[in-house]
Order: sequence, then structure tokens, then C-alpha cells
Amino acid sequence: MTDFPNYDPDIAAKMVAAGESASGGLPGYLGMRIVDVGPGVLVCELEVTAELLNPFGAAHGGVISALVDHVLGAVCMPVVAAGSWPATSEFKLNFTAPARSGTMRAQARIVSLSKRTAIVRVDVTNEGRLVGVAQGTVTVMAPR
Repeated sequence: MTDFPNYDPDIAAKMVAAGESASGGLPGYLGMRIVDVGPGVLVCELEVTAELLNPFGAAHGGVISALVDHVLGAVCMPVVAAGSWPATSEFKLNFTAPARSGTMRAQARIVSLSKRTAIVRVDVTNEGRLVGVAQGTVTVMAPR
């Protein structure tokens, strides 16, 4: 899908400019930073540090899941109607390889968007290696 009539480049620019500083809660704790936003696409990164590794030296699956959950909603922000709020309804994540120390990157792409629902695909890489593929549904809550 390439047509996003509600795309707001100002929201996209603010998301990138805010970087880590706008991320509170778990995204802030994990150090997630949005590095690129366009119509229906978003790229977010985090550094896989020693405290995010499991005893086997791989990033805990919960770290990858948190990254996926974050980008599922964030990719929708610049393209939904003003005042709407995107909320993850569900997602499926396939782990394809262990993630190690270094940069983990999630690239989210909206596959389908209606007034109430978005379907989003997310590819997660670690230092360029594919470590996860996800697809999720985002409910678009109407403005109140």
C-alpha cells in the first residue's frame, strides 16, 4: 500500500527528531530510538547490551517482542486521522536467528490500512542479520 492521504510529514519529522527523549516507559528503558519515518514505514533501533542478553549470550525474546510491539503502533501515528490512537491488538513473531550484542533494527511497513485497522509487517535485524519477522494488527481508536 502506498497511498496514505492522512500522512503528516510534521508528525514524522517530530518522531525522528525526538529520538530517545520522547520514549518513556519500557521503550525508554530499552533505549529505543526512531531513526526514520515515511508514509507507512518506520525504522527503530536499539543497542543490544549485556543486560539484555540471556544466559546463552542472545538477546532475550522479550526485547525483540517489545521492539516489535513499539513499532507496530508507531508506524501508524503519521498516517491515521488526526486525534486517532493506534493500539496493538495482536502480533505473531517468528525468531529466525539469535540476536547478539550490537544494533537491533526493526523496519515496520503498513500492509493494509482502513479507518479502524492496520496490518503491519516488521522485519527485525541485528547487525544486518535477519533475527525476526512479525506481522500484527493495530486497532485505530477514533478521536474522542
